Amino acid sequence: MTVRVMLVSPAMNAALRGARFDGDTPLDRAGERDARAAAPAVPEAGLVLSGPSERCRGTAAALGLTADLEPALAGWDLGRWSGRRLDEVGAAEPAAVAAWIDDPAAAPHGGESLRNLLERVGGWLAGAGGGGGSGSVLGVAEPAVVRAAVVHALALPPVAFWRLDVAPLALTELSGRSDRWNVRLGRPLTAPQTS
Repeated sequence: MTVRVMLVSPAMNAALRGARFDGDTPLDRAGERDARAAAPAVPEAGLVLSGPSERCRGTAAALGLTADLEPALAGWDLGRWSGRRLDEVGAAEPAAVAAWIDDPAAAPHGGESLRNLLERVGGWLAGAGGGGGSGSVLGVAEPAVVRAAVVHALALPPVAFWRLDVAPLALTELSGRSDRWNVRLGRPLTAPQTS
């Protein structure tokens, strides 16, 4: 059965604006406003899910979605780096950051390695996103989860993860089945234009 998995990245928040490893901070006012404005552009789905972060849950609510929480859509667990700025961590722990980027199995922060993230998200996607035969799944998921889904779907090497950018409130669509996926990347959710 062909399944359509649609992943919406959450709206902007202070951690993203400050280039911080998100420590589960809520949407800021601009992010909430942007998500409310994008609500009419959200596609319908048989199953609606949200990552458990406050940012994902807040985005789902602002988009007008009633979403079930899905632990597999949780953001990347970056352990003790959570909430810190990338440049701060890079200055304090340059060898650890280099290992984290160069080795998919490295987890110098004490959290989840890139390989573990890819396996978690890939396992969820291989199960058709928990669609339960609905044919379509819509999930609000952190950018790292969206990137991991694309890497898995296209059977890319882990290093490709670092070359994918996911904008706030972008819709990434994966269609197919566990062994063959097509990907439509990052369409911005915008309100329909009226004439």
